[in-house]
Amino acid sequence: MTIVITLPTFIVGEAERIAQLLQRKDVDHIHIRKPHSTEDEIEALLKELPSDLYKHLVLHDHHHLAVKYNLLGVHLNSRNPQPPKDWKGSVSRSCHSLPEIIEWKPRCDYLSLSPIFDSISKQGYSSAFTHEELKKAAEEGIIDNKVLALGGVTFNKLDYIRSLGFGGAMILGDAWK
Repeated sequence: MTIVITLPTFIVGEAERIAQLLQRKDVDHIHIRKPHSTEDEIEALLKELPSDLYKHLVLHDHHHLAVKYNLLGVHLNSRNPQPPKDWKGSVSRSCHSLPEIIEWKPRCDYLSLSPIFDSISKQGYSSAFTHEELKKAAEEGIIDNKVLALGGVTFNKLDYIRSLGFGGAMILGDAWK
C-alpha cells in the first residue's frame, strides 16, 4: 500500500493534484493532514474533489467530516486520539517507536513508523532506525503488512521498503515536488 500525505498548508490546485496522484498506479490513498485547518477549509477541499475519490481519503482532523462524506478512514493523533462515535471505516495512527507499534497494532487497520529515512519535509528530522533494527523487527513480526514506512520516503525507495518487511509506505515531500 502506498499513501500520500498532503502538505500541512493548502496549495493552489490541490484538489486537482490529489486527483492526479490517485490516478497513479502506485498510489492507493491520500491522507488529508492540515493540522491548522478549519472544518470549513477541509470541507471546501472535499467538495472540490469528485465523490468517487472519497473511498481513497483519510482525514487527520475534523473526523466527523469522514462520517458525513463516507470517507475511507480517520487517522488518530494527539489532537484526535479516538475515532468518531460509531465509526465503521478504517483507522490508522502514526508511531515513532517499535513499542508504540506493538501497542497500537491491535486497535488500528494500519500504522506508520517514522522516521525511517531523513525527512524531506521536516528539517532536522533524521532516521531513527538502522537497517538491522528494522529487519529484526520484521523477523519478530512487529513490522508486517499493517506497518507502513514514513519519513524521507520517496517513490524510488518503495521496493527497498517492502524488502524490509513493511506493508508499504507513506509519502509526503516527494509527492509534492
